[in-house]
Amino acid sequence: VTVSVLYWLILLMASSKITVMAAAEAGAPFEKKTIDVPEALGADEVELTVESCGICHSDVSMWKNNWGMTQYPFVGGHEIFGTVSAVGSGVKSIKVGQKAGIGWHAGYCGECKQCGSGDQNLCGNAQGTIVERHGGWADKVRASAKAVVAVPEGYEGDHVGPLFCGGVTVFTPILEYAKPEMHVGVIGIGGLGSMAVQLLSKWGCHVTAFTSSEAKKKSAVELGAHAVVSSTDNVELSKAAGTLDMIISTVNVTLNWDAVINTLAPRGRLHLVGATLEPIPVAAFGIMMQQRTISGSPVGSPQTIATLLEFAKRHDIRPPVHKTFKFDDVNDALAELEKNPQGRVVLKW
Repeated sequence: VTVSVLYWLILLMASSKITVMAAAEAGAPFEKKTIDVPEALGADEVELTVESCGICHSDVSMWKNNWGMTQYPFVGGHEIFGTVSAVGSGVKSIKVGQKAGIGWHAGYCGECKQCGSGDQNLCGNAQGTIVERHGGWADKVRASAKAVVAVPEGYEGDHVGPLFCGGVTVFTPILEYAKPEMHVGVIGIGGLGSMAVQLLSKWGCHVTAFTSSEAKKKSAVELGAHAVVSSTDNVELSKAAGTLDMIISTVNVTLNWDAVINTLAPRGRLHLVGATLEPIPVAAFGIMMQQRTISGSPVGSPQTIATLLEFAKRHDIRPPVHKTFKFDDVNDALAELEKNPQGRVVLKW
Protein backbone atom coordinates (compact mmCIF):
# COMPACT_ATOMS: atom_id res chain seq x y z
CA VAL A 1 0.00 0.00 0.00
CA THR A 2 2.81 2.38 0.90
CA VAL A 3 4.53 1.75 -2.44
CA SER A 4 1.26 2.32 -4.31
CA VAL A 5 0.61 5.62 -2.54
CA LEU A 6 4.18 6.72 -3.21
CA TYR A 7 3.79 5.82 -6.89
CA TRP A 8 0.72 8.02 -7.29
CA LEU A 9 2.32 10.87 -5.38
CA ILE A 10 5.26 10.74 -7.76
CA LEU A 11 2.88 10.80 -10.72
CA LEU A 12 1.04 13.79 -9.31
CA MET A 13 4.30 15.63 -8.63
CA ALA A 14 5.76 14.84 -12.06
CA SER A 15 5.68 17.72 -14.49
CA SER A 16 5.94 18.30 -18.20
CA LYS A 17 7.24 21.32 -20.11
CA ILE A 18 5.14 23.73 -22.14
CA THR A 19 6.55 26.47 -24.35
CA VAL A 20 4.74 29.81 -24.02
CA MET A 21 5.03 33.40 -25.16
CA ALA A 22 4.90 35.40 -21.94
CA ALA A 23 5.02 39.04 -20.85
CA ALA A 24 6.70 39.71 -17.50
CA GLU A 25 4.65 42.82 -16.69
CA ALA A 26 1.98 45.13 -18.08
CA GLY A 27 2.83 46.12 -21.64
CA ALA A 28 6.19 44.33 -21.60
CA PRO A 29 7.35 42.51 -24.74
CA PHE A 30 6.46 38.84 -25.05
CA GLU A 31 9.35 36.39 -24.80
CA LYS A 32 9.55 32.64 -25.31
CA LYS A 33 9.58 30.79 -21.99
CA THR A 34 9.24 27.24 -20.73
CA ILE A 35 6.86 26.52 -17.87
CA ASP A 36 6.13 23.40 -15.84
CA VAL A 37 2.64 21.94 -15.63
CA PRO A 38 1.50 18.75 -13.90
CA GLU A 39 2.12 15.76 -16.12
CA ALA A 40 -1.15 14.13 -15.11
CA LEU A 41 -4.34 15.70 -16.47
CA GLY A 42 -7.39 16.17 -14.29
CA ALA A 43 -10.16 13.65 -14.89
CA ASP A 44 -12.22 16.19 -16.90
CA GLU A 45 -9.33 17.96 -18.61
CA VAL A 46 -8.37 18.04 -22.28
CA GLU A 47 -4.97 19.01 -23.64
CA LEU A 48 -4.65 20.59 -27.07
CA THR A 49 -1.53 20.84 -29.18
CA VAL A 50 -1.94 24.38 -30.48
CA GLU A 51 -1.75 24.94 -34.24
CA SER A 52 -2.94 28.54 -34.43
CA CYS A 53 -4.53 31.23 -32.30
CA GLY A 54 -6.27 34.48 -33.19
CA ILE A 55 -5.42 37.73 -31.42
CA CYS A 56 -8.39 39.49 -29.84
CA HIS A 57 -8.46 43.01 -28.39
CA SER A 58 -9.25 41.36 -25.06
CA ASP A 59 -5.76 39.82 -25.19
CA VAL A 60 -4.38 43.34 -25.46
CA SER A 61 -6.52 44.59 -22.58
CA MET A 62 -5.33 41.73 -20.38
CA TRP A 63 -1.69 42.19 -21.45
CA LYS A 64 -1.87 45.86 -20.39
CA ASN A 65 -3.94 45.05 -17.29
CA ASN A 66 -6.63 47.49 -18.38
CA TRP A 67 -9.21 45.52 -16.38
CA GLY A 68 -7.09 45.21 -13.23
CA MET A 69 -7.15 41.40 -13.01
CA THR A 70 -4.09 40.24 -14.94
CA GLN A 71 -1.49 38.03 -13.32
CA TYR A 72 2.08 38.00 -14.60
CA PRO A 73 3.84 36.48 -16.34
CA PHE A 74 0.94 36.76 -18.75
CA VAL A 75 0.31 34.35 -21.63
CA GLY A 76 -2.48 35.49 -23.94
CA GLY A 77 -4.57 33.62 -26.49
CA HIS A 78 -8.21 32.52 -26.33
CA GLU A 79 -9.08 31.90 -29.99
CA ILE A 80 -7.35 28.54 -30.03
CA PHE A 81 -7.36 25.89 -32.73
CA GLY A 82 -5.44 22.63 -32.46
CA THR A 83 -5.43 18.88 -32.09
CA VAL A 84 -6.48 16.98 -28.98
CA SER A 85 -3.27 15.39 -27.68
CA ALA A 86 -4.51 13.98 -24.35
CA VAL A 87 -7.72 13.60 -22.35
CA GLY A 88 -8.46 12.94 -18.70
CA SER A 89 -9.83 9.65 -17.47
CA GLY A 90 -13.40 10.94 -17.27
CA VAL A 91 -13.60 12.62 -20.67
CA LYS A 92 -16.03 11.00 -23.12
CA SER A 93 -17.05 13.98 -25.28
CA ILE A 94 -13.90 14.27 -27.34
CA LYS A 95 -11.06 11.99 -28.41
CA VAL A 96 -7.33 12.20 -28.96
CA GLY A 97 -6.59 13.19 -32.54
CA GLN A 98 -9.72 15.29 -33.06
CA LYS A 99 -9.45 18.91 -34.19
CA ALA A 100 -10.89 21.23 -31.57
CA GLY A 101 -10.79 24.71 -30.13
CA ILE A 102 -11.06 26.74 -26.94
CA GLY A 103 -12.50 30.23 -26.59
CA TRP A 104 -12.74 32.82 -23.81
CA HIS A 105 -13.75 30.22 -21.22
CA ALA A 106 -11.69 27.24 -20.10
CA GLY A 107 -14.25 25.85 -17.68
CA TYR A 108 -17.60 26.28 -15.94
CA CYS A 109 -18.98 25.37 -12.52
CA GLY A 110 -21.55 23.00 -14.07
CA GLU A 111 -23.87 23.49 -11.08
CA CYS A 112 -25.56 26.89 -11.41
CA LYS A 113 -28.87 27.66 -13.12
CA GLN A 114 -27.07 29.18 -16.11
CA CYS A 115 -24.95 26.06 -16.68
CA GLY A 116 -28.01 23.86 -16.31
CA SER A 117 -29.96 25.84 -18.91
CA GLY A 118 -27.18 25.88 -21.50
CA ASP A 119 -26.07 29.45 -20.82
CA GLN A 120 -22.59 28.51 -19.58
CA ASN A 121 -21.20 31.81 -20.89
CA LEU A 122 -23.27 33.50 -18.15
CA CYS A 123 -21.90 31.26 -15.38
CA GLY A 124 -20.76 33.41 -12.46
CA ASN A 125 -17.89 31.04 -11.72
CA ALA A 126 -16.68 30.44 -15.27
CA GLN A 127 -12.90 30.17 -15.63
CA GLY A 128 -11.33 32.50 -18.18
CA THR A 129 -8.79 30.93 -20.52
CA ILE A 130 -6.32 33.79 -19.92
CA VAL A 131 -7.37 34.64 -16.37
CA GLU A 132 -5.15 33.09 -13.69
CA ARG A 133 -3.86 30.55 -16.21
CA HIS A 134 -1.82 30.48 -19.41
CA GLY A 135 -3.65 30.87 -22.69
CA GLY A 136 -3.14 29.65 -26.23
CA TRP A 137 0.05 31.51 -27.10
CA ALA A 138 1.75 28.24 -26.29
CA ASP A 139 2.51 24.90 -27.86
CA LYS A 140 -0.01 23.18 -25.58
CA VAL A 141 -2.99 24.35 -23.55
CA ARG A 142 -5.46 22.66 -21.21
CA ALA A 143 -9.11 23.23 -20.39
CA SER A 144 -12.16 21.48 -19.01
CA ALA A 145 -13.75 19.16 -21.54
CA LYS A 146 -16.97 21.20 -21.14
CA ALA A 147 -15.22 24.17 -22.76
CA VAL A 148 -13.48 22.32 -25.58
CA VAL A 149 -15.51 22.18 -28.79
CA ALA A 150 -14.77 19.79 -31.65
CA VAL A 151 -14.25 21.32 -35.09
CA PRO A 152 -16.28 19.72 -37.91
CA GLU A 153 -14.21 17.51 -40.17
CA GLY A 154 -13.15 19.33 -43.31
CA TYR A 155 -13.36 22.80 -41.76
CA GLU A 156 -9.86 23.01 -40.29
CA GLY A 157 -7.49 25.95 -40.78
CA ASP A 158 -6.25 29.33 -39.56
CA HIS A 159 -9.76 30.79 -39.88
CA VAL A 160 -11.20 28.53 -37.16
CA GLY A 161 -9.69 30.03 -34.00
CA PRO A 162 -11.27 33.49 -34.43
CA LEU A 163 -14.73 31.91 -34.42
CA PHE A 164 -14.23 30.70 -30.84
CA CYS A 165 -14.32 34.24 -29.44
CA GLY A 166 -14.96 36.97 -32.00
CA GLY A 167 -17.21 34.78 -34.12
CA VAL A 168 -19.40 33.46 -31.33
CA THR A 169 -19.58 36.92 -29.77
CA VAL A 170 -21.50 38.22 -32.79
CA PHE A 171 -23.27 34.92 -33.51
CA THR A 172 -24.91 34.76 -30.06
CA PRO A 173 -27.27 37.73 -30.69
CA ILE A 174 -27.83 36.57 -34.29
CA LEU A 175 -28.95 33.16 -33.05
CA GLU A 176 -31.14 34.65 -30.33
CA TYR A 177 -32.71 37.68 -32.01
CA ALA A 178 -32.15 37.80 -35.79
CA LYS A 179 -34.57 36.27 -38.28
CA PRO A 180 -34.30 35.92 -42.06
CA GLU A 181 -35.43 39.03 -43.97
CA MET A 182 -34.73 41.30 -41.00
CA HIS A 183 -32.80 44.49 -41.69
CA VAL A 184 -29.74 44.38 -39.43
CA GLY A 185 -26.97 46.92 -38.98
CA VAL A 186 -23.39 46.18 -37.93
CA ILE A 187 -21.36 49.00 -36.40
CA GLY A 188 -17.61 48.64 -36.92
CA ILE A 189 -16.12 46.49 -39.67
CA GLY A 190 -13.03 45.23 -37.88
CA GLY A 191 -12.44 41.69 -36.64
CA LEU A 192 -15.88 41.17 -35.06
CA GLY A 193 -17.83 43.28 -37.52
CA SER A 194 -16.41 41.49 -40.55
CA MET A 195 -17.60 38.17 -39.17
CA ALA A 196 -21.00 39.63 -38.25
CA VAL A 197 -21.56 40.82 -41.83
CA GLN A 198 -20.62 37.41 -43.22
CA LEU A 199 -22.86 35.52 -40.83
CA LEU A 200 -25.87 37.81 -41.15
CA SER A 201 -25.81 37.76 -44.94
CA LYS A 202 -25.88 33.94 -44.92
CA TRP A 203 -28.55 34.04 -42.19
CA GLY A 204 -30.82 35.68 -44.75
CA CYS A 205 -30.77 39.23 -43.41
CA HIS A 206 -30.47 42.54 -45.23
CA VAL A 207 -27.20 43.88 -43.82
CA THR A 208 -26.20 47.52 -43.38
CA ALA A 209 -22.57 48.13 -42.44
CA PHE A 210 -21.72 51.19 -40.33
CA THR A 211 -18.12 52.35 -40.65
CA SER A 212 -16.16 55.59 -40.64
CA SER A 213 -13.42 54.08 -42.81
CA GLU A 214 -13.58 54.67 -46.55
CA ALA A 215 -11.29 51.67 -47.10
CA LYS A 216 -13.68 49.35 -45.27
CA LYS A 217 -16.82 50.41 -47.15
CA LYS A 218 -15.94 48.45 -50.29
CA SER A 219 -14.76 45.39 -48.40
CA ALA A 220 -17.95 45.41 -46.29
CA VAL A 221 -19.95 44.96 -49.49
CA GLU A 222 -17.60 42.19 -50.60
CA LEU A 223 -18.28 40.42 -47.29
CA GLY A 224 -22.02 40.54 -47.89
CA ALA A 225 -23.32 43.96 -46.80
CA HIS A 226 -26.19 45.31 -48.87
CA ALA A 227 -25.72 48.93 -47.79
CA VAL A 228 -23.07 51.04 -46.08
CA VAL A 229 -23.62 54.05 -43.80
CA SER A 230 -21.04 56.31 -42.21
CA SER A 231 -21.14 55.81 -38.45
CA THR A 232 -19.97 59.41 -37.85
CA ASP A 233 -21.99 61.32 -40.48
CA ASN A 234 -25.20 62.56 -38.88
CA VAL A 235 -26.75 63.28 -42.29
CA GLU A 236 -26.26 59.69 -43.45
CA LEU A 237 -27.52 58.41 -40.09
CA SER A 238 -30.67 60.54 -40.36
CA LYS A 239 -31.39 59.13 -43.84
CA ALA A 240 -31.37 55.64 -42.31
CA ALA A 241 -33.84 56.61 -39.56
CA GLY A 242 -36.38 53.92 -38.67
CA THR A 243 -35.07 51.33 -41.13
CA LEU A 244 -33.33 48.70 -39.00
CA ASP A 245 -34.84 45.90 -36.95
CA MET A 246 -31.60 45.32 -35.07
CA ILE A 247 -28.09 46.75 -34.75
CA ILE A 248 -25.05 44.85 -33.49
CA SER A 249 -22.40 47.27 -32.23
CA THR A 250 -18.87 45.85 -32.18
CA VAL A 251 -16.99 49.08 -31.42
CA ASN A 252 -15.43 50.37 -28.21
CA VAL A 253 -15.63 54.07 -29.10
CA THR A 254 -18.18 56.77 -28.37
CA LEU A 255 -20.73 57.51 -31.09
CA ASN A 256 -23.78 59.75 -31.45
CA TRP A 257 -25.88 57.07 -29.79
CA ASP A 258 -29.19 58.92 -30.10
CA ALA A 259 -28.65 59.15 -33.87
CA VAL A 260 -27.72 55.45 -33.98
CA ILE A 261 -30.78 54.43 -31.98
CA ASN A 262 -32.94 56.59 -34.25
CA THR A 263 -32.03 54.29 -37.18
CA LEU A 264 -33.98 51.52 -35.42
CA ALA A 265 -37.52 50.71 -36.45
CA PRO A 266 -40.26 50.42 -33.81
CA ARG A 267 -39.42 47.51 -31.49
CA GLY A 268 -35.88 47.59 -32.83
CA ARG A 269 -32.90 46.41 -30.78
CA LEU A 270 -29.41 47.85 -30.25
CA HIS A 271 -27.22 44.98 -29.10
CA LEU A 272 -23.78 45.69 -27.67
CA VAL A 273 -20.89 43.25 -28.02
CA GLY A 274 -18.13 45.87 -28.12
CA ALA A 275 -16.94 46.98 -24.69
CA THR A 276 -17.55 50.72 -24.96
CA LEU A 277 -15.66 52.17 -21.99
CA GLU A 278 -17.63 55.41 -21.72
CA PRO A 279 -21.25 55.45 -20.51
CA ILE A 280 -23.83 55.45 -23.32
CA PRO A 281 -26.12 58.47 -22.90
CA VAL A 282 -29.48 58.03 -24.60
CA ALA A 283 -32.71 60.00 -24.59
CA ALA A 284 -35.40 58.02 -22.81
CA PHE A 285 -38.17 59.12 -25.18
CA GLY A 286 -36.31 57.70 -28.17
CA ILE A 287 -36.46 54.30 -26.47
CA MET A 288 -39.93 54.54 -24.94
CA MET A 289 -41.99 55.95 -27.75
CA GLN A 290 -40.83 53.34 -30.30
CA GLN A 291 -40.55 50.51 -27.77
CA ARG A 292 -36.89 49.98 -28.60
CA THR A 293 -34.48 47.81 -26.62
CA ILE A 294 -30.80 48.04 -25.66
CA SER A 295 -29.13 44.73 -24.78
CA GLY A 296 -25.74 43.04 -24.70
CA SER A 297 -24.08 39.66 -24.37
CA PRO A 298 -20.68 38.08 -23.63
CA VAL A 299 -19.18 35.50 -26.03
CA GLY A 300 -21.33 32.34 -26.25
CA SER A 301 -21.97 28.90 -24.78
CA PRO A 302 -20.16 25.76 -26.01
CA GLN A 303 -23.36 24.66 -27.77
CA THR A 304 -23.60 28.02 -29.51
CA ILE A 305 -19.98 27.65 -30.64
CA ALA A 306 -20.78 24.19 -32.01
CA THR A 307 -23.83 25.54 -33.85
CA LEU A 308 -21.73 28.37 -35.27
CA LEU A 309 -19.07 25.97 -36.55
CA GLU A 310 -21.65 23.80 -38.29
CA PHE A 311 -23.36 26.85 -39.81
CA ALA A 312 -20.05 28.31 -40.98
CA LYS A 313 -19.00 25.02 -42.54
CA ARG A 314 -22.36 24.56 -44.31
CA HIS A 315 -22.17 28.03 -45.86
CA ASP A 316 -18.39 28.00 -46.34
CA ILE A 317 -17.94 31.08 -44.13
CA ARG A 318 -14.29 31.69 -43.38
CA PRO A 319 -13.52 34.73 -41.24
CA PRO A 320 -11.07 37.00 -43.05
CA VAL A 321 -7.54 36.52 -41.74
CA HIS A 322 -5.72 39.81 -42.24
CA LYS A 323 -2.25 38.38 -41.65
CA THR A 324 -0.54 35.44 -39.98
CA PHE A 325 2.59 35.60 -37.84
CA LYS A 326 4.78 33.01 -36.20
CA PHE A 327 4.29 32.77 -32.44
CA ASP A 328 7.87 33.98 -32.02
CA ASP A 329 6.82 37.21 -33.75
CA VAL A 330 3.87 37.95 -31.47
CA ASN A 331 5.19 41.46 -30.71
CA ASP A 332 5.09 42.30 -34.43
CA ALA A 333 1.61 40.82 -34.62
CA LEU A 334 0.39 43.06 -31.79
CA ALA A 335 1.84 46.10 -33.57
CA GLU A 336 -0.11 45.08 -36.67
CA LEU A 337 -3.30 44.76 -34.61
CA GLU A 338 -2.87 48.36 -33.42
CA LYS A 339 -3.45 49.45 -37.04
CA ASN A 340 -7.06 48.26 -36.63
CA PRO A 341 -7.13 46.01 -39.69
CA GLN A 342 -10.22 44.42 -41.15
CA GLY A 343 -10.05 40.75 -40.32
CA ARG A 344 -8.14 38.86 -37.66
CA VAL A 345 -4.43 38.68 -36.97
CA VAL A 346 -3.52 35.02 -36.33
CA LEU A 347 -0.48 33.40 -34.72
CA LYS A 348 0.76 29.95 -35.73
CA TRP A 349 3.73 27.71 -35.03
